[in-house]
Amino acid sequence: MADTKYIFVTGGVISSLGKGIIASSLGKLLQARGYKVTIQKLDPYINIDPGTLNPYEHGECYVTVDGHEADLDLGHYERFLNEPTHKDNNITTGRIYQNVINKERKGDYLGKTVQIVPHITDEIRRNIKLLGAKYDYDFVITEIGGTVGDIESLPFIESVRQLRWELGSKHCCCVHLTYVPYIAAAGEVKTKPTQHSVKSLQSSGVQPDMLVLRTERALSKDILKKVALFCNVEPDAVMQSVDVATIYEVPIKMQEQGMDEIVLRKMGIAVGPKPELKPWRDFLDKKKNAKETIRIGIVGKYVELHDAYKSINESLLQAAIYNDHKLDLQFIHSDKITDENVADKLSSLDGIIIAPGFGQRGIEGKFVALKYARENDIPTFGICLGMQCMVIEYARNVLGLEDANSTEMNTHTPYKVIDLMEEQKNITNMGGSMRLGAYKCTLKKGSLVHEAYGKTLIQERHRHRFEFNSEYRKQFEDAGMKCTGINPETDLVEVVEIPGLKWFMGVQFHPEYNSTVLSPNALFMSFVKAVIKNRK
Repeated sequence: MADTKYIFVTGGVISSLGKGIIASSLGKLLQARGYKVTIQKLDPYINIDPGTLNPYEHGECYVTVDGHEADLDLGHYERFLNEPTHKDNNITTGRIYQNVINKERKGDYLGKTVQIVPHITDEIRRNIKLLGAKYDYDFVITEIGGTVGDIESLPFIESVRQLRWELGSKHCCCVHLTYVPYIAAAGEVKTKPTQHSVKSLQSSGVQPDMLVLRTERALSKDILKKVALFCNVEPDAVMQSVDVATIYEVPIKMQEQGMDEIVLRKMGIAVGPKPELKPWRDFLDKKKNAKETIRIGIVGKYVELHDAYKSINESLLQAAIYNDHKLDLQFIHSDKITDENVADKLSSLDGIIIAPGFGQRGIEGKFVALKYARENDIPTFGICLGMQCMVIEYARNVLGLEDANSTEMNTHTPYKVIDLMEEQKNITNMGGSMRLGAYKCTLKKGSLVHEAYGKTLIQERHRHRFEFNSEYRKQFEDAGMKCTGINPETDLVEVVEIPGLKWFMGVQFHPEYNSTVLSPNALFMSFVKAVIKNRK
Protein backbone atom coordinates (compact mmCIF):
# COMPACT_ATOMS: atom_id res chain seq x y z
CA MET A 1 0.00 0.00 0.00
CA ALA A 2 1.18 3.53 -0.78
CA ASP A 3 2.21 5.81 2.08
CA THR A 4 -1.14 7.53 1.89
CA LYS A 5 -2.12 10.34 4.27
CA TYR A 6 -5.74 10.54 5.44
CA ILE A 7 -7.59 13.77 6.21
CA PHE A 8 -11.06 13.70 7.77
CA VAL A 9 -13.53 16.58 7.47
CA THR A 10 -16.36 16.63 10.00
CA GLY A 11 -19.10 19.16 10.65
CA GLY A 12 -20.77 20.51 13.76
CA VAL A 13 -23.56 22.77 15.08
CA ILE A 14 -25.74 22.66 11.92
CA SER A 15 -25.79 20.95 8.54
CA SER A 16 -25.20 22.56 5.12
CA LEU A 17 -22.12 24.49 6.28
CA GLY A 18 -20.13 23.51 3.21
CA LYS A 19 -17.97 20.58 4.31
CA GLY A 20 -17.76 19.52 0.67
CA ILE A 21 -16.44 22.94 -0.38
CA ILE A 22 -13.85 22.99 2.42
CA ALA A 23 -12.75 19.43 1.54
CA SER A 24 -12.56 20.38 -2.14
CA SER A 25 -10.61 23.56 -1.37
CA LEU A 26 -8.06 21.73 0.76
CA GLY A 27 -7.78 19.09 -1.95
CA LYS A 28 -7.20 21.78 -4.57
CA LEU A 29 -4.42 23.38 -2.49
CA LEU A 30 -2.64 20.06 -1.95
CA GLN A 31 -3.07 19.14 -5.62
CA ALA A 32 -1.53 22.48 -6.62
CA ARG A 33 1.58 21.41 -4.68
CA GLY A 34 1.94 18.36 -6.89
CA TYR A 35 0.29 15.75 -4.69
CA LYS A 36 -2.12 13.14 -6.02
CA VAL A 37 -5.37 13.81 -4.15
CA THR A 38 -8.87 12.38 -4.04
CA ILE A 39 -11.92 13.05 -1.87
CA GLN A 40 -14.59 10.62 -0.70
CA LYS A 41 -17.95 11.17 0.98
CA LEU A 42 -19.29 8.93 3.73
CA ASP A 43 -23.05 9.40 4.05
CA PRO A 44 -24.85 8.23 7.20
CA TYR A 45 -28.21 7.34 5.63
CA ILE A 46 -29.30 3.74 5.05
CA ASN A 47 -30.11 4.11 1.35
CA ILE A 48 -27.59 2.08 -0.67
CA ASP A 49 -26.93 5.18 -2.82
CA PRO A 50 -28.74 8.46 -3.65
CA GLY A 51 -30.18 7.00 -6.87
CA THR A 52 -33.64 6.41 -5.40
CA LEU A 53 -33.74 9.61 -3.34
CA ASN A 54 -36.13 12.39 -4.31
CA PRO A 55 -34.28 15.60 -5.35
CA TYR A 56 -36.35 17.46 -2.74
CA GLU A 57 -34.75 15.18 -0.13
CA HIS A 58 -31.19 15.22 -1.37
CA GLY A 59 -30.69 17.53 -4.33
CA GLU A 60 -28.94 16.33 -7.45
CA CYS A 61 -27.90 12.71 -7.89
CA TYR A 62 -24.40 12.79 -9.36
CA VAL A 63 -23.07 9.99 -11.61
CA THR A 64 -19.45 8.85 -11.67
CA VAL A 65 -17.61 7.67 -14.78
CA ASP A 66 -17.96 4.03 -13.70
CA GLY A 67 -21.73 4.35 -13.37
CA HIS A 68 -22.26 4.89 -9.65
CA GLU A 69 -25.10 7.12 -8.46
CA ALA A 70 -23.48 9.37 -5.88
CA ASP A 71 -23.91 12.34 -3.54
CA LEU A 72 -23.89 15.80 -5.15
CA ASP A 73 -20.71 16.70 -3.24
CA LEU A 74 -18.80 14.46 -5.67
CA GLY A 75 -19.67 17.05 -8.31
CA HIS A 76 -17.85 19.66 -6.22
CA TYR A 77 -14.87 17.32 -5.83
CA GLU A 78 -14.61 16.89 -9.60
CA ARG A 79 -15.17 20.57 -10.41
CA PHE A 80 -12.39 21.60 -8.02
CA LEU A 81 -9.85 18.82 -8.62
CA ASN A 82 -10.54 18.32 -12.33
CA GLU A 83 -10.28 14.56 -11.70
CA PRO A 84 -13.00 11.91 -12.19
CA THR A 85 -14.51 10.14 -9.18
CA HIS A 86 -15.53 6.49 -8.90
CA LYS A 87 -17.83 4.20 -6.94
CA ASP A 88 -15.29 4.04 -4.13
CA ASN A 89 -15.56 7.82 -3.59
CA ASN A 90 -19.06 7.60 -2.07
CA ILE A 91 -20.12 5.11 0.61
CA THR A 92 -23.36 5.11 2.57
CA THR A 93 -24.33 3.39 5.81
CA GLY A 94 -26.67 1.26 3.70
CA ARG A 95 -23.82 0.02 1.53
CA ILE A 96 -21.65 -0.68 4.58
CA TYR A 97 -24.41 -2.75 6.21
CA GLN A 98 -25.18 -4.49 2.91
CA ASN A 99 -21.52 -5.55 2.59
CA VAL A 100 -21.39 -6.79 6.18
CA ILE A 101 -24.67 -8.70 5.91
CA ASN A 102 -23.55 -10.31 2.65
CA LYS A 103 -20.35 -11.47 4.37
CA GLU A 104 -22.35 -12.80 7.30
CA ARG A 105 -24.65 -14.74 4.95
CA LYS A 106 -21.63 -16.30 3.24
CA GLY A 107 -20.19 -17.37 6.60
CA ASP A 108 -17.18 -15.07 6.48
CA TYR A 109 -17.46 -14.34 10.21
CA LEU A 110 -17.34 -18.05 11.14
CA GLY A 111 -20.38 -17.94 13.39
CA LYS A 112 -19.32 -14.91 15.42
CA THR A 113 -21.87 -12.39 16.62
CA VAL A 114 -21.82 -9.53 14.10
CA GLN A 115 -21.71 -6.13 15.83
CA ILE A 116 -21.28 -2.43 15.04
CA VAL A 117 -17.85 -2.63 16.69
CA PRO A 118 -15.77 -4.21 15.28
CA HIS A 119 -17.54 -5.45 12.14
CA ILE A 120 -19.31 -2.30 10.88
CA THR A 121 -16.40 -0.05 11.83
CA ASP A 122 -13.94 -2.49 10.23
CA GLU A 123 -15.91 -2.28 6.97
CA ILE A 124 -15.94 1.53 7.14
CA ARG A 125 -12.17 1.60 7.73
CA ARG A 126 -11.63 -0.84 4.87
CA ASN A 127 -13.56 1.44 2.49
CA ILE A 128 -11.69 4.54 3.64
CA LYS A 129 -8.28 2.90 3.08
CA LEU A 130 -9.38 1.25 -0.18
CA LEU A 131 -8.94 4.44 -2.22
CA GLY A 132 -5.35 4.97 -1.12
CA ALA A 133 -4.43 1.35 -1.80
CA LYS A 134 -6.33 0.98 -5.08
CA TYR A 135 -5.36 4.22 -6.82
CA ASP A 136 -2.05 5.08 -5.11
CA TYR A 137 -3.07 8.53 -3.82
CA ASP A 138 -0.84 10.72 -1.66
CA PHE A 139 -3.85 12.16 0.18
CA VAL A 140 -7.35 10.79 0.69
CA ILE A 141 -9.70 13.43 2.10
CA THR A 142 -12.79 11.87 3.68
CA GLU A 143 -15.84 14.00 4.29
CA ILE A 144 -18.14 12.60 6.99
CA GLY A 145 -21.76 13.48 6.18
CA GLY A 146 -24.19 14.75 8.78
CA THR A 147 -23.39 16.62 12.00
CA VAL A 148 -21.25 15.47 14.91
CA GLY A 149 -23.57 14.23 17.65
CA ASP A 150 -26.05 12.60 15.27
CA ILE A 151 -26.75 8.97 16.20
CA GLU A 152 -26.34 7.78 12.62
CA SER A 153 -22.85 9.34 12.33
CA LEU A 154 -21.40 7.61 15.40
CA PRO A 155 -19.98 4.51 13.61
CA PHE A 156 -18.14 6.79 11.17
CA ILE A 157 -16.67 8.92 13.97
CA GLU A 158 -15.64 5.76 15.83
CA SER A 159 -13.93 4.53 12.67
CA VAL A 160 -12.01 7.82 12.46
CA ARG A 161 -10.91 7.37 16.09
CA GLN A 162 -9.66 3.87 15.36
CA LEU A 163 -7.81 4.94 12.20
CA ARG A 164 -6.04 7.77 14.02
CA TRP A 165 -4.68 5.27 16.54
CA GLU A 166 -3.89 2.68 13.87
CA LEU A 167 -2.10 4.98 11.41
CA GLY A 168 -0.66 7.59 13.78
CA SER A 169 -0.76 11.38 13.81
CA LYS A 170 1.67 11.67 10.87
CA HIS A 171 -0.83 9.85 8.64
CA CYS A 172 -4.15 11.20 9.97
CA CYS A 173 -5.51 14.71 10.37
CA CYS A 174 -8.99 15.85 11.44
CA VAL A 175 -10.51 19.13 10.20
CA HIS A 176 -13.71 20.17 11.98
CA LEU A 177 -16.05 22.72 10.42
CA THR A 178 -18.45 24.54 12.75
CA TYR A 179 -20.79 27.52 12.69
CA VAL A 180 -20.26 30.78 14.60
CA PRO A 181 -23.59 32.64 14.68
CA TYR A 182 -23.97 36.39 14.91
CA ILE A 183 -26.65 37.50 17.39
CA ALA A 184 -27.99 40.79 16.08
CA ALA A 185 -29.72 41.78 19.33
CA ALA A 186 -26.46 41.39 21.25
CA GLY A 187 -24.33 42.74 18.43
CA GLU A 188 -21.77 39.95 18.76
CA VAL A 189 -20.78 36.51 17.54
CA LYS A 190 -21.09 33.46 19.78
CA THR A 191 -18.51 30.68 20.00
CA LYS A 192 -20.34 28.48 22.50
CA PRO A 193 -21.94 26.27 19.78
CA THR A 194 -18.44 25.58 18.42
CA GLN A 195 -17.15 24.70 21.89
CA HIS A 196 -20.01 22.25 22.44
CA SER A 197 -19.52 20.72 19.00
CA VAL A 198 -15.83 20.12 19.65
CA LYS A 199 -16.61 18.63 23.07
CA SER A 200 -19.05 16.25 21.38
CA LEU A 201 -16.32 15.21 18.97
CA GLN A 202 -13.81 14.84 21.83
CA SER A 203 -16.26 12.70 23.79
CA SER A 204 -16.15 10.25 20.85
CA GLY A 205 -12.36 10.11 21.17
CA VAL A 206 -11.46 12.43 18.30
CA GLN A 207 -9.51 15.65 18.88
CA PRO A 208 -9.65 17.98 15.85
CA ASP A 209 -6.29 19.17 14.53
CA MET A 210 -7.84 22.13 12.74
CA LEU A 211 -11.02 24.18 13.09
CA VAL A 212 -12.74 26.07 10.29
CA LEU A 213 -15.30 28.54 11.58
CA ARG A 214 -18.14 29.22 9.14
CA THR A 215 -19.36 32.78 9.57
CA GLU A 216 -21.28 35.54 7.82
CA ARG A 217 -18.89 38.25 9.02
CA ALA A 218 -15.15 38.35 9.68
CA LEU A 219 -14.02 37.21 13.15
CA SER A 220 -11.42 39.07 15.22
CA LYS A 221 -8.10 37.55 16.26
CA ASP A 222 -9.35 37.51 19.84
CA ILE A 223 -12.29 35.31 18.87
CA LEU A 224 -9.99 32.90 17.04
CA LYS A 225 -7.61 32.73 20.03
CA LYS A 226 -10.54 32.10 22.37
CA VAL A 227 -11.77 29.20 20.25
CA ALA A 228 -8.25 27.74 20.07
CA LEU A 229 -7.86 27.93 23.87
CA PHE A 230 -11.21 26.33 24.68
CA CYS A 231 -10.99 23.63 22.00
CA ASN A 232 -7.36 22.47 22.48
CA VAL A 233 -6.36 23.52 18.97
CA GLU A 234 -3.22 25.47 18.07
CA PRO A 235 -4.04 29.16 17.34
CA ASP A 236 -2.71 29.08 13.77
CA ALA A 237 -4.92 26.02 13.09
CA VAL A 238 -8.14 27.96 13.72
CA MET A 239 -9.33 29.67 10.57
CA GLN A 240 -12.50 31.24 9.33
CA SER A 241 -14.62 30.69 6.25
CA VAL A 242 -16.45 33.96 5.67
CA ASP A 243 -19.25 34.24 3.11
CA VAL A 244 -17.84 34.97 -0.36
CA ALA A 245 -19.39 35.84 -3.72
CA THR A 246 -18.67 32.39 -5.19
CA ILE A 247 -17.59 29.02 -3.81
CA TYR A 248 -14.59 29.17 -6.15
CA GLU A 249 -13.03 31.88 -3.96
CA VAL A 250 -12.83 29.53 -0.96
CA PRO A 251 -9.52 27.84 -1.95
CA ILE A 252 -7.90 31.29 -2.21
CA LYS A 253 -9.26 32.31 1.21
CA MET A 254 -8.04 29.05 2.76
CA GLN A 255 -4.60 29.45 1.16
CA GLU A 256 -4.31 32.97 2.59
CA GLN A 257 -4.76 31.46 6.06
CA GLY A 258 -2.22 28.70 5.41
CA MET A 259 -4.60 25.74 5.56
CA ASP A 260 -2.47 23.46 3.36
CA GLU A 261 0.75 24.50 5.07
CA ILE A 262 -0.64 23.64 8.51
CA VAL A 263 -1.81 20.21 7.32
CA LEU A 264 1.58 19.44 5.79
CA ARG A 265 3.44 20.51 8.94
CA LYS A 266 1.18 18.40 11.16
CA MET A 267 1.91 15.40 8.97
CA GLY A 268 5.65 15.96 9.00
CA ILE A 269 5.91 16.93 5.32
CA ALA A 270 8.13 19.74 4.03
CA VAL A 271 5.95 22.71 3.12
CA GLY A 272 7.87 24.12 0.16
CA PRO A 273 6.94 27.20 -1.90
CA LYS A 274 3.35 28.46 -2.02
CA PRO A 275 1.56 27.47 -5.26
CA GLU A 276 0.57 30.35 -7.50
CA LEU A 277 -2.80 28.82 -8.55
CA LYS A 278 -2.62 30.96 -11.69
CA PRO A 279 -5.31 29.21 -13.81
CA TRP A 280 -7.69 29.32 -10.83
CA ARG A 281 -6.99 32.99 -10.16
CA ASP A 282 -7.37 33.77 -13.88
CA PHE A 283 -10.83 32.19 -13.76
CA LEU A 284 -11.80 34.34 -10.77
CA ASP A 285 -10.41 37.47 -12.47
CA LYS A 286 -12.54 36.77 -15.54
CA LYS A 287 -15.59 36.43 -13.30
CA LYS A 288 -14.78 39.68 -11.52
CA ASN A 289 -14.12 41.64 -14.72
CA ALA A 290 -17.16 40.45 -16.69
CA LYS A 291 -19.34 43.44 -17.57
CA GLU A 292 -22.21 42.08 -19.63
CA THR A 293 -24.87 39.61 -18.47
CA ILE A 294 -26.72 36.80 -20.22
CA ARG A 295 -30.12 35.58 -19.03
CA ILE A 296 -30.69 31.83 -19.23
CA GLY A 297 -33.77 30.01 -18.02
CA ILE A 298 -33.87 26.46 -16.66
CA VAL A 299 -37.28 24.90 -17.33
CA GLY A 300 -37.92 22.01 -14.94
CA LYS A 301 -40.11 20.67 -12.17
CA TYR A 302 -37.62 20.94 -9.28
CA VAL A 303 -36.85 24.64 -9.66
CA GLU A 304 -37.79 25.45 -6.05
CA LEU A 305 -34.66 23.56 -5.01
CA HIS A 306 -31.68 24.81 -7.04
CA ASP A 307 -29.47 21.92 -5.83
CA ALA A 308 -31.58 19.58 -7.99
CA TYR A 309 -29.77 21.05 -11.02
CA LYS A 310 -26.48 21.87 -9.27
CA SER A 311 -24.11 20.58 -11.97
CA ILE A 312 -26.08 22.33 -14.73
CA ASN A 313 -26.03 25.60 -12.76
CA GLU A 314 -22.26 25.39 -12.26
CA SER A 315 -21.59 24.35 -15.88
CA LEU A 316 -23.51 27.38 -17.14
CA LEU A 317 -21.67 29.67 -14.72
CA GLN A 318 -18.27 28.32 -15.80
CA ALA A 319 -19.10 28.71 -19.51
CA ALA A 320 -20.43 32.24 -18.98
CA ILE A 321 -17.28 33.29 -17.13
CA TYR A 322 -14.97 31.85 -19.80
CA ASN A 323 -17.00 33.81 -22.35
CA ASP A 324 -16.52 37.00 -20.28
CA HIS A 325 -20.15 37.28 -19.17
CA LYS A 326 -22.05 37.22 -15.93
CA LEU A 327 -24.91 34.74 -15.59
CA ASP A 328 -28.45 35.66 -14.64
CA LEU A 329 -30.00 32.23 -14.08
CA GLN A 330 -33.80 32.04 -14.01
CA PHE A 331 -35.67 28.99 -12.70
CA ILE A 332 -39.01 28.42 -14.43
CA HIS A 333 -41.47 25.81 -13.16
CA SER A 334 -42.56 23.67 -16.10
CA ASP A 335 -45.76 22.79 -14.24
CA LYS A 336 -46.87 26.42 -14.57
CA ILE A 337 -46.17 27.01 -18.27
CA THR A 338 -49.21 27.18 -20.56
CA ASP A 339 -49.88 28.30 -24.13
CA GLU A 340 -51.35 31.51 -22.68
CA ASN A 341 -48.38 32.54 -20.49
CA VAL A 342 -45.36 30.99 -22.25
CA ALA A 343 -44.38 34.24 -24.00
CA ASP A 344 -44.48 36.15 -20.70
CA LYS A 345 -42.25 33.57 -19.03
CA LEU A 346 -39.71 32.97 -21.81
CA SER A 347 -39.55 36.01 -24.08
CA SER A 348 -36.97 37.84 -21.94
CA LEU A 349 -34.52 34.92 -21.98
CA ASP A 350 -31.39 34.78 -24.13
CA GLY A 351 -31.25 30.98 -23.92
CA ILE A 352 -33.24 28.06 -22.50
CA ILE A 353 -32.27 24.79 -20.80
CA ILE A 354 -34.87 22.01 -20.74
CA ALA A 355 -33.91 20.14 -17.59
CA PRO A 356 -33.56 16.40 -16.99
CA GLY A 357 -35.80 14.46 -14.63
CA PHE A 358 -38.22 11.57 -14.37
CA GLY A 359 -41.99 11.19 -14.47
CA GLN A 360 -45.09 12.85 -15.87
CA ARG A 361 -45.34 15.97 -13.70
CA GLY A 362 -44.47 19.17 -15.56
CA ILE A 363 -43.91 17.40 -18.87
CA GLU A 364 -46.62 19.20 -20.86
CA GLY A 365 -45.17 22.56 -19.82
CA LYS A 366 -41.82 21.49 -21.29
CA PHE A 367 -43.52 20.74 -24.61
CA VAL A 368 -45.09 24.21 -24.62
CA ALA A 369 -41.73 25.82 -23.79
CA LEU A 370 -39.98 23.87 -26.54
CA LYS A 371 -42.56 24.80 -29.17
CA TYR A 372 -42.17 28.47 -28.25
CA ALA A 373 -38.34 28.26 -28.25
CA ARG A 374 -38.24 26.44 -31.58
CA GLU A 375 -40.71 28.75 -33.35
CA ASN A 376 -38.98 31.87 -31.99
CA ASP A 377 -35.48 30.51 -32.65
CA ILE A 378 -34.15 30.91 -29.08
CA PRO A 379 -30.95 28.92 -28.38
CA THR A 380 -32.20 25.83 -26.56
CA PHE A 381 -30.41 22.93 -24.89
CA GLY A 382 -32.29 19.75 -23.88
CA ILE A 383 -30.56 17.37 -21.47
CA CYS A 384 -31.64 13.72 -21.02
CA LEU A 385 -35.43 13.98 -20.50
CA GLY A 386 -35.08 17.45 -22.04
CA MET A 387 -33.80 15.84 -25.24
CA GLN A 388 -36.65 13.33 -25.17
CA CYS A 389 -39.13 16.19 -24.80
CA MET A 390 -37.59 17.85 -27.86
CA VAL A 391 -38.25 14.68 -29.85
CA ILE A 392 -41.85 14.37 -28.62
CA GLU A 393 -42.67 18.04 -29.27
CA TYR A 394 -41.23 17.81 -32.78
CA ALA A 395 -43.15 14.61 -33.48
CA ARG A 396 -46.43 16.22 -32.42
CA ASN A 397 -46.08 19.65 -33.99
CA VAL A 398 -43.90 19.04 -37.07
CA LEU A 399 -44.32 15.38 -38.00
CA GLY A 400 -48.05 15.53 -37.27
CA LEU A 401 -47.98 12.57 -34.88
CA GLU A 402 -50.53 14.16 -32.59
CA ASP A 403 -50.42 11.71 -29.68
CA ALA A 404 -46.69 10.96 -29.85
CA ASN A 405 -45.14 10.39 -26.44
CA SER A 406 -42.67 8.45 -24.36
CA THR A 407 -43.84 5.11 -22.99
CA GLU A 408 -42.60 6.41 -19.63
CA MET A 409 -45.50 8.88 -19.70
CA ASN A 410 -48.07 6.90 -21.71
CA THR A 411 -47.62 3.18 -22.28
CA HIS A 412 -50.48 3.16 -24.79
CA THR A 413 -49.28 5.97 -27.06
CA PRO A 414 -49.69 5.04 -30.74
CA TYR A 415 -46.36 6.73 -31.58
CA LYS A 416 -43.62 5.52 -29.23
CA VAL A 417 -40.97 8.00 -30.34
CA ILE A 418 -39.28 7.50 -26.95
CA ASP A 419 -39.35 3.95 -25.66
CA LEU A 420 -37.88 1.73 -22.96
CA MET A 421 -34.57 0.11 -23.85
CA GLU A 422 -35.05 -3.58 -24.64
CA GLU A 423 -32.74 -4.71 -21.83
CA GLN A 424 -34.74 -2.59 -19.34
CA LYS A 425 -38.16 -4.10 -20.02
CA ASN A 426 -37.94 -6.90 -17.44
CA ILE A 427 -36.27 -4.86 -14.69
CA THR A 428 -38.39 -4.09 -11.63
CA ASN A 429 -35.64 -3.20 -9.12
CA MET A 430 -35.21 0.60 -9.32
CA GLY A 431 -31.83 1.09 -7.68
CA GLY A 432 -28.80 1.29 -9.97
CA SER A 433 -30.64 -0.43 -12.85
CA MET A 434 -30.48 2.32 -15.47
CA ARG A 435 -27.98 3.02 -18.19
CA LEU A 436 -25.33 4.60 -15.99
CA GLY A 437 -21.83 5.96 -16.43
CA ALA A 438 -19.66 6.95 -19.39
CA TYR A 439 -20.51 5.69 -22.90
CA LYS A 440 -18.98 6.45 -26.28
CA CYS A 441 -20.74 8.58 -28.88
CA THR A 442 -19.79 9.10 -32.53
CA LEU A 443 -20.50 12.60 -33.85
CA LYS A 444 -21.51 13.42 -37.40
CA LYS A 445 -18.98 15.64 -39.15
CA GLY A 446 -20.29 19.10 -39.99
CA SER A 447 -22.88 19.00 -37.22
CA LEU A 448 -23.20 21.56 -34.42
CA VAL A 449 -22.23 18.98 -31.80
CA HIS A 450 -19.14 17.97 -33.82
CA GLU A 451 -18.13 21.62 -34.13
CA ALA A 452 -18.52 22.06 -30.37
CA TYR A 453 -16.34 19.10 -29.38
CA GLY A 454 -13.92 19.36 -32.31
CA LYS A 455 -13.70 15.56 -32.65
CA THR A 456 -15.77 12.63 -33.88
CA LEU A 457 -15.64 10.36 -30.80
CA ILE A 458 -16.55 11.47 -27.29
CA GLN A 459 -17.48 9.91 -23.95
CA GLU A 460 -20.18 11.33 -21.70
CA ARG A 461 -22.10 10.02 -18.68
CA HIS A 462 -25.66 8.70 -18.78
CA ARG A 463 -28.51 8.21 -16.30
CA HIS A 464 -31.73 7.02 -17.94
CA ARG A 465 -33.89 4.07 -18.99
CA PHE A 466 -35.71 5.39 -22.06
CA GLU A 467 -34.25 6.07 -25.52
CA PHE A 468 -35.01 7.62 -28.89
CA ASN A 469 -36.93 4.98 -30.91
CA SER A 470 -34.76 4.41 -34.00
CA GLU A 471 -37.78 3.21 -35.99
CA TYR A 472 -38.70 6.90 -36.38
CA ARG A 473 -35.19 8.11 -37.20
CA LYS A 474 -35.67 8.54 -40.99
CA GLN A 475 -39.00 10.31 -40.44
CA PHE A 476 -37.39 12.85 -38.11
CA GLU A 477 -34.37 13.45 -40.32
CA ASP A 478 -36.54 13.93 -43.42
CA ALA A 479 -38.50 16.57 -41.50
CA GLY A 480 -35.39 18.50 -40.42
CA MET A 481 -34.40 17.13 -36.98
CA LYS A 482 -31.04 15.44 -37.51
CA CYS A 483 -29.60 12.61 -35.42
CA THR A 484 -25.97 13.75 -35.13
CA GLY A 485 -24.66 11.63 -32.25
CA ILE A 486 -24.84 7.82 -32.27
CA ASN A 487 -23.61 5.20 -29.83
CA PRO A 488 -21.14 3.16 -31.95
CA GLU A 489 -21.89 -0.11 -30.14
CA THR A 490 -25.71 -0.03 -29.88
CA ASP A 491 -26.60 2.40 -32.70
CA LEU A 492 -28.78 4.32 -30.23
CA VAL A 493 -29.37 8.01 -30.95
CA GLU A 494 -27.57 10.24 -28.42
CA VAL A 495 -27.82 13.71 -29.99
CA VAL A 496 -30.51 15.48 -32.03
CA GLU A 497 -30.34 18.99 -33.46
CA ILE A 498 -32.12 21.25 -35.94
CA PRO A 499 -29.49 22.74 -38.29
CA GLY A 500 -31.81 25.49 -39.54
CA LEU A 501 -31.99 27.14 -36.11
CA LYS A 502 -29.36 29.20 -34.26
CA TRP A 503 -28.64 26.54 -31.60
CA PHE A 504 -31.24 23.85 -30.91
CA MET A 505 -29.83 20.61 -29.54
CA GLY A 506 -30.84 17.74 -27.31
CA VAL A 507 -28.44 15.20 -25.78
CA GLN A 508 -29.36 11.92 -24.11
CA PHE A 509 -26.29 12.11 -21.86
CA HIS A 510 -25.41 14.52 -19.02
CA PRO A 511 -22.56 16.81 -20.14
CA GLU A 512 -22.87 18.78 -16.90
CA TYR A 513 -21.20 15.91 -15.01
CA ASN A 514 -18.10 16.45 -17.12
CA SER A 515 -17.64 20.20 -16.66
CA THR A 516 -15.03 21.57 -14.25
CA VAL A 517 -13.58 24.95 -13.34
CA LEU A 518 -10.44 24.42 -15.41
CA SER A 519 -12.06 22.29 -18.17
CA PRO A 520 -15.57 23.59 -18.92
CA ASN A 521 -17.64 21.19 -21.01
CA ALA A 522 -17.55 21.92 -24.76
CA LEU A 523 -21.34 21.80 -25.21
CA PHE A 524 -21.98 24.39 -22.51
CA MET A 525 -19.28 26.60 -24.01
CA SER A 526 -20.89 26.29 -27.45
CA PHE A 527 -24.38 26.92 -26.06
CA VAL A 528 -23.30 30.02 -24.13
CA LYS A 529 -21.49 31.41 -27.20
CA ALA A 530 -24.76 31.03 -29.14
CA VAL A 531 -26.69 32.69 -26.31
CA ILE A 532 -24.31 35.67 -26.34
CA LYS A 533 -24.56 35.96 -30.11
CA ASN A 534 -28.34 35.77 -29.91
CA ARG A 535 -28.44 38.51 -27.27
CA LYS A 536 -26.34 40.83 -29.42
